[in-house]
Amino acid sequence: MIFTKENIEKFALESLPDKDLFILGINVSDSAVKQKVTIIADGDNGISIDQCATISRRVGRRIEEAYGEEIAYTLEVTSPGADQPLLYPRQYKRHVGRKLKLTLQDGSEKTGTLEAVSDTGINLLEEIKDKKKITTTPVQLNFTDIAKSNIVISFK
Repeated sequence: MIFTKENIEKFALESLPDKDLFILGINVSDSAVKQKVTIIADGDNGISIDQCATISRRVGRRIEEAYGEEIAYTLEVTSPGADQPLLYPRQYKRHVGRKLKLTLQDGSEKTGTLEAVSDTGINLLEEIKDKKKITTTPVQLNFTDIAKSNIVISFK
């Protein structure tokens, strides 16, 4: 393996074209022949295809400077899919008003509408299903209490 996740992360962080962008994840395949590098980037207001392309060009240049132009690799810079969990508090802000499904550290689950985001947690209008009706209750949760958080995608 030629590339390390740490090297690619350094290149990616140095290659962000805007201050509101950040790296969510990096994956480097174990292939000895042609490694595949995947960088997942996002922004406080989302990320555009042009921003992904800029990151890709910049990281590609850094890889070639560090490892030579003849190195065989595949580089993919992408935004997180709608099914990807929210990993950082800063990701929640642009999803206010959307429905979330949360798994808490104690294993319990909550579903509801994200109403507000603070530095330490979120306000959720939790949906509670009782036989045939759904009631809502406001709940405050600290980020430290949330194990996993996904956006609920609705096709209504």
